[in-house]
Amino acid sequence: MSFQLKGRVVFFATNNINKFNEARKVLAEYKIAVGMIRVKTFEIQSESLEEIAVTSACAAFKKSNLPVIAEDAGLFIEALNGFPGPYAAYVYKAIGNKGILKLMENVENRKAKFQSVIAYCASERKLPLCFKGEVVGVITKEERRGNAGFGFDPIFEPLNGGGKTFAEMTVEEKNKYSHRASALRKFAEWYKGKR
Repeated sequence: MSFQLKGRVVFFATNNINKFNEARKVLAEYKIAVGMIRVKTFEIQSESLEEIAVTSACAAFKKSNLPVIAEDAGLFIEALNGFPGPYAAYVYKAIGNKGILKLMENVENRKAKFQSVIAYCASERKLPLCFKGEVVGVITKEERRGNAGFGFDPIFEPLNGGGKTFAEMTVEEKNKYSHRASALRKFAEWYKGKR
């Protein structure tokens, strides 16, 4: 029995089921099916989200030979000179939300932004393509958890988000505002148009 992919499909190289679920819902809006592939890749340390995402996407493509997207995101806090930036995952593992809140004690300027880069790599392209998304918001004074969210979501409240942190939103609500959803929508528009 031969297996044929029908319609538009792309594979998300990630080990994070939360990121995959967000991506699946956004791409479904564009009738793009997405599969999750867990590919052990070496994540480089870089000041550039784009460089990290491209390296991951290209490594996953080389191992799978499938049309692949990979994503890297960072949290940039104005009062901390953009820290943790592209090192957000490492900083989250090391000090978590409580550590960031400790660093922000008695700091009036709570402005922050999440940035995301989606990199696409496939056999029909010589070079990977990148799509960027950003959301501006503030770091809350305490963790505010709902039934969703992961990482720094309990301490990040997007502007125009109705006063909720990402963790207090459903996946559908978060996808209205999030940096990742914005980058995914840019990718989806391009991907649909190329066929």
